[in-house]
Amino acid sequence: MDLKESLLKAMKEALKAKNSLKLNTIRGLISEIKNREIDLRRDLEDDEIISIVSSQIKKRKEASTLFDKGGRSDLSEKENQEIAFLQEYLPEPISEEDLRKRLKEVILELGVNDIKDLGKVMKIIIPEFKGRADNSQIKDLVAECLRQ
Repeated sequence: MDLKESLLKAMKEALKAKNSLKLNTIRGLISEIKNREIDLRRDLEDDEIISIVSSQIKKRKEASTLFDKGGRSDLSEKENQEIAFLQEYLPEPISEEDLRKRLKEVILELGVNDIKDLGKVMKIIIPEFKGRADNSQIKDLVAECLRQ
């Protein structure tokens, strides 16, 4: 079952369970996917859907932080619950240890050792771990490895 089908199935289950928060979250995600499909005039692949899920999670994390700063813990909690629903559709996250190991391999393969070469490493690593690691986490680890 591909990711889009599992989202539709989850939407039906949330509808039957009368879980309005999960239902609205999944509906919004499916709407975003359909909009992108209309723009591209083709069906999206799973990795493209994962990219959309990741961006939705990022938006909600930013909103949650802003709500916390504004003293609206109720809205922040709602955003955090939506993040939890969306994270179910991302692949299994990679451990920092495994990520660090792969980073060192790529750095050795490329033969880079300067922080100026961060972009070269990122070009290879980000597509490899799309949806499994946060891009800012990857960037921090690459910078740390290149400084050593």
